[in-house]
Amino acid sequence: MSIKDVTIYNGDCLEIMPILEEKSIDFIFADPPYFLSNGGISCKAGKMVSVDKGEWDKKDSIEKIHEFNKSWIKECKRLLRDNGTIMISGTYHNIYSIGMALLENGFVILNNITWEKTNPPPNLSCRYFVHSTETIIWAKKEKSAKHTFNYNDMKMINDGKQMKDIIRGSCINRKEKECGNHPTQKPLYLMERLILACTNETDMILDPFAGAGTTLIKSYQLNRQCIGIEKEKEFCNIIKKRLEKEKNNVE
Repeated sequence: MSIKDVTIYNGDCLEIMPILEEKSIDFIFADPPYFLSNGGISCKAGKMVSVDKGEWDKKDSIEKIHEFNKSWIKECKRLLRDNGTIMISGTYHNIYSIGMALLENGFVILNNITWEKTNPPPNLSCRYFVHSTETIIWAKKEKSAKHTFNYNDMKMINDGKQMKDIIRGSCINRKEKECGNHPTQKPLYLMERLILACTNETDMILDPFAGAGTTLIKSYQLNRQCIGIEKEKEFCNIIKKRLEKEKNNVE
């Protein structure tokens, strides 16, 4: 499916990315499986719920998880233009493997960004700190790469002060889930900050784990081109509905 400058592929990113043109992408945002589906419990809307997301969020061993991360990150490097960058989100379940896989593929880490959720679900066991943050690692292809960072724009929206590596805001709101439910959907305000910081208008963005399509929606709104890859047909349908709704709102 393609709307304006947004294209969606329904398939496995390790099968789709190899058919894309080398050095054709300016920026990649990836929200890969965190592999936290372990039969545990969490709290949602005041109710006890399972933390399991689906079969796509399960892996047999640490070794298989790391091999998977190395494989798709290696393909991302092939697709990025020389001065392109990548951001990958995660929690303690996968972020350490992500960081190592980036280094093993020759990337240079630029920042460790923290997304702090102002209304996280409570910890029902009362045996841990509340899990209120996610980490986003920002990296470039190599040390000599001249990456994009819109410093002045970030400073302007931060009341004239340098933008810190912390983004604070609420979890996803109900309005952004009107077209369907995705268990790990990212909010639009988060993607807006990241895209404005690291890209320019008409740049080409790739999201290899598109989920509910937040990256694609925000790219469309900000006049960027975007390619999204999503393995689950159910989630592709959510993306299509969101894009069609966005297109109709603009018209």
